[in-house]
Amino acid sequence: MSINITEDIRSVTDLKRNTREILDRIHETGRPVVLTVNGKADAVILDAKTFEKHLAASNMSRLLAPAEEDVAKKRTRPMRSFLRELRNARKVSG
Repeated sequence: MSINITEDIRSVTDLKRNTREILDRIHETGRPVVLTVNGKADAVILDAKTFEKHLAASNMSRLLAPAEEDVAKKRTRPMRSFLRELRNARKVSG
């Protein structure tokens, strides 16, 4: 996700005055808008589809984190032995 600093940083006052224009630009470009209060970044607005994509990616990352930690700490085993153990535990032929 990229930001164009000349177009995508707007004040809350500007948002109040030009809400439709700012929302249209967000939908058109897919870029977020950073809202400022007293010249400092305060909030970010994203269109709903972009937010959902980022939320899904964040959730996936959270779910994968324990597995990545296992790999980093070398707490892994060969897939063949895992599958053999799984088949035996579930009495699956194969």
